[in-house]
Amino acid sequence: MDRIRGIRAALAQEGGQSLVEYVLVILLIAVAVVATLGAFGGGLQNLFQTILRATGF
Repeated sequence: MDRIRGIRAALAQEGGQSLVEYVLVILLIAVAVVATLGAFGGGLQNLFQTILRATGF
């Protein structure tokens, strides 16, 4: 029972809201990175392959 009260108290604090906001921002950034890599992934792969060939790898 004390654990449940502790969890409720932790969730009721404003610090928990800040954590949720940080998680949402990180999630938004991750989605943007995935979308960008999906859109430009083929071009980036070709660019890196060209660089590797030019440097002899």
